[in-house]
Amino acid sequence: MGHGMMELELALALVLVVEGLTYAIFPEPMQRMMRHATALPPGVIRYVGLAAAALGVFLVWLIRR
Repeated sequence: MGHGMMELELALALVLVVEGLTYAIFPEPMQRMMRHATALPPGVIRYVGLAAAALGVFLVWLIRR
């Protein structure tokens, strides 16, 4: 397995750790956030998702340069 693949797996594992801890530590606020998100139009959710992905790509670029 290449070094890049191991970094990708590590990144995905860290996402699961952070997300899992968020739900474990703050279950009620996460439920409220999910209810709020279901009321948003799909376009807004798509925009927020794309913005988060773009920020993530930028941060990876910034860290790796």
